[in-house]
Amino acid sequence: MVAKDSSTLPKGLFDDDEQPKRTGTVSSCIAHILTAVIGSGVLSLGWSIAQLGWIAGPVYLLCLAAVTYVSASLLSDCYRSPDPVTGTRNYSYGDAVRVNLGRTQMWCCRLLQYLSMYGTGIAYVITTATSLRSIHKSACHHKDGQEGSCEYGQEVYMVIFGVTQIMMSQIRDFHNIVWLSVLAAMMSFCYSFIGFGLGVAKVAENGKILGSIGGVPAANPAKKTWLAFQAMGDIAFAYPYSLVLLEIQDTLKSPPAENKTMKKASVIAIIITTFFYLCCGCFGYAAFGDVTPGSLLMGFESFHPHILIDFANACVILHLLGGFQLYSQPVFATLEKWFRTKFLASDFVNRFYRISIPLLPDLQVNLFRLCFRSAYVISTVGIALIFPYFNSVLGVLGALNFWPLAIYFPVEMYSRQKNIEPWTRKWIVLRIFSSTCFLVTVVGLLGSVQNLVSAKLGHK
Repeated sequence: MVAKDSSTLPKGLFDDDEQPKRTGTVSSCIAHILTAVIGSGVLSLGWSIAQLGWIAGPVYLLCLAAVTYVSASLLSDCYRSPDPVTGTRNYSYGDAVRVNLGRTQMWCCRLLQYLSMYGTGIAYVITTATSLRSIHKSACHHKDGQEGSCEYGQEVYMVIFGVTQIMMSQIRDFHNIVWLSVLAAMMSFCYSFIGFGLGVAKVAENGKILGSIGGVPAANPAKKTWLAFQAMGDIAFAYPYSLVLLEIQDTLKSPPAENKTMKKASVIAIIITTFFYLCCGCFGYAAFGDVTPGSLLMGFESFHPHILIDFANACVILHLLGGFQLYSQPVFATLEKWFRTKFLASDFVNRFYRISIPLLPDLQVNLFRLCFRSAYVISTVGIALIFPYFNSVLGVLGALNFWPLAIYFPVEMYSRQKNIEPWTRKWIVLRIFSSTCFLVTVVGLLGSVQNLVSAKLGHK
C-alpha cells in the first residue's frame, strides 16, 4: 500500500469556485430526486389513505405535492447567495442556513437534518428487511407449500443489509453515486408499477372498490385520531426531499443557472411521484379496504405467481440500497470534513492508501472513513432491531423532517434573501403557509410517537 498521490486538473475543467466542473443535468437531477423521494414511503401510502378515507387521503396527498414544490422552489434559490444566479455557492443545506440566518440556526438545522437522514437510514433498514423476509418466505412456501412453517423474524435480514451498506459506504462521495441513483430510480418505477398493477388486479377480482369516506373504523375516537395523525406523518415522510436538495443542486452544471434546472427537475419529479403515489395509495386502499397492510406488497404475499412479488421486493431492495447512500453521503461528507480540519496532522484521519486488486480499479482506503462509516451503518441497524415498526417510524421521521427542514428554513432564508418586509402581502402569505405546515408536523409527530410507544409496549 502506498500513500495517495495528489493530482491536478487541466485548466478549463474548473467551475467558478475552483472545484472540478459539475456535469449534472435535468435528467440526473430527476434521478436523484426520485431516488430520494420514491422509497419506503410509497409502500405505506395505501395504509395512510385507509386511515384518512377516500376524500381526506387523496386531497391531503395532493396538498403535500403542492407544498413540496413550493418548498423546493424556495430552497433552490438559496443555493447561491446573495443572488440566486451569480452569488457564492452554498454546498449544503447547513451552509445556506449559515449564510442567510447565522451560525446558531445553522447548528439547529444541521442537527435536525442529520437526525432525519440518520432516521431515514433506519427506516430503509426496516423496509429492506421486510422485503428480504418476503422473498425468503415466498421461497419457503414454494418448497413446502402454503401449510409449511415459513414465519421468519427480520433480524438476520437487517444484518445482511447492514453488511452490504458497510461495503457500499466506501463510495467516495455524493458526486460518485449518479449511476446508483439512476439504478435506484429505475427500480422505484418497477415496484411502483407492480404495486399499482396488483392493486388494479385485486380490485377487478373483488368486483368492487373497498373502503369508505371515513376510512378504517377504530375501537374509539381517540384511537382513530391517533391513527389519522400518524397517517399524516407517513404521507409527509413520503414527499419532501429538502434534506438533500442543495446537495443534489451542487451536482448541476451551469449555464443554465442551477436554480432554474432544479425547479424544472423538481416539477417533473413531483408530477411523476404524485402519479405513482395516487396509483399505489388509492388502489392499495381500494383493493384491501379496512385491512390494508402497512406495507403494500405484504398484502400480496399469497399472490400467484410468486415470482412477480419476489421481483417487486427485489426492486425495493435495490432501490433502498441506493437510497440509503443518498441520505448517508451528506452526513459522511460533513463530519469527515470536520475531522480532517480538526486533526490535520493525523495519518489515521487524513492519509489514503491505494490497494491494487487484480482486474479491478485501484481502491483508495482511508482508515478513519472505513471505521466511521462502518460504525454509522452498524448503529442504524442496531436501532432498527430495537424499533422494527415500519409505519410508526415513518410517521416520526416525516413529522421531524416536514416543518423545520421542508418549510421553516426555506421560508426564512427566502425572506431574508429577498428582503421581504414584515406585514407585506408576500410576508403574510409565507407566514400562513409556514404556520399551517407547522400544525401538520405537530399532529403527525404526536400520533406517530403515541403509536410507536403503544407498539413497543404491546410487543413486550
